[in-house]
Amino acid sequence: LSCFNSTGELLATGDKGGRVVVFQREQESKNQPHRRGEYNVYSTFQSHEPEFDYLKSLEIEEKINKIRWLPQQNAAYFLLSTNDKTVKLWKISERDKRPEGYNLKDEDGRIRDPATITTLRVPVVRPMDLMVEATPRRVFSNAHTYHINSISVNSDYETFMSTDDLRINLWNLEITNRSFNIVDIKPANMEELTEVITAAEFHPHQCNTFVYSSSKGSIRLCDMRASALCDNHSKFFEEPEDPSNRSFFSEIISSISDVKFSHSGRYLMTRDYLTVKVWDLNMESQPLETYQVHDYLRSKLCSLYENDCIFDKFECVWNGSDSVIMTGSYNNFFRMFDRNTKRDVTLEASRENSKPRAILKPRKVCVGGKRRKDEISVDSLDFSKKILHTAWHPYENIIAVAATNNLYIFQDKVN
Repeated sequence: LSCFNSTGELLATGDKGGRVVVFQREQESKNQPHRRGEYNVYSTFQSHEPEFDYLKSLEIEEKINKIRWLPQQNAAYFLLSTNDKTVKLWKISERDKRPEGYNLKDEDGRIRDPATITTLRVPVVRPMDLMVEATPRRVFSNAHTYHINSISVNSDYETFMSTDDLRINLWNLEITNRSFNIVDIKPANMEELTEVITAAEFHPHQCNTFVYSSSKGSIRLCDMRASALCDNHSKFFEEPEDPSNRSFFSEIISSISDVKFSHSGRYLMTRDYLTVKVWDLNMESQPLETYQVHDYLRSKLCSLYENDCIFDKFECVWNGSDSVIMTGSYNNFFRMFDRNTKRDVTLEASRENSKPRAILKPRKVCVGGKRRKDEISVDSLDFSKKILHTAWHPYENIIAVAATNNLYIFQDKVN
């Protein structure tokens, strides 16, 4: 998974092995203008290790589920990363100077015999090669019984929330031993469980507002000013299902895998298995826009159920001006929808057809009948190659697309 920081200068990615790799954007140079937008490795660190819960006899994977940057306050950068159970706050800082000339120890760090010290030296600071250090500053643990699926930093920059299948907890960034439970949908009897929380996010400007989505296809908007426990929502967004489309899989494919506020804070975007929807916060009855991501899979739901792909959780992202949305699909395809022109495009992120600085060709999937030469048949799509995570630079047309073991960075063509 990948996430740009608020300036777009850094891009953080997390992997199954619990590592976080941070890429930094190259500075523009006059003699190599085409390198604009190239990202190189800035720092790599092991964020989470595999653990074992002895009380429940459960292995806890080290896989990183989400990364979120904190807004930059000083020269250092801070990010939150989480696996299934534990959220960590990391500080990434640069060092290019070191102190020299200690009195009580040698240059190699050995303690000197006080009897041999006859003069007093004044330590000096000398320049050294740039080092980027990542240090864990806070560990927020032991607050989730179920797997954490999302974290979100509040616009007050003091608090963040972590969400698992049944509960949402609110943390202060300074306090690790206490969190407040703000949503709890766990029924008294677990046999009555009908839905789980799939994602949650804070409003970008109003620190009291957040949304969470459910596996039943609904989105609840909550206001923390109303009460300490936000079990009663302020707004409820759900599109009633078209009875003519009803099938055995209806409930599974209506589950929302991702929810994102627009940068403006006016709209909500949700992703379910086949579509992306854009909602106006002022209209709960139906979405403003619905985009078909891969409608040609509607006839394939049976085999997608058998190979478990129907449970894949695709994310969605806005561009910086909220005019274009992007989300992933199978066969290393990802989709973009222009909200103004209503045009859409399918692009492919793969080694074969993305040579550096080559232009991406739009791809088309044909459903039946005769296949044109540049089309790909729906039966030959590779469902093991899926793009679940994408990220969009906050101001520019630079996108990061995470395929199975590769991260692709694409940008607007520069002449």
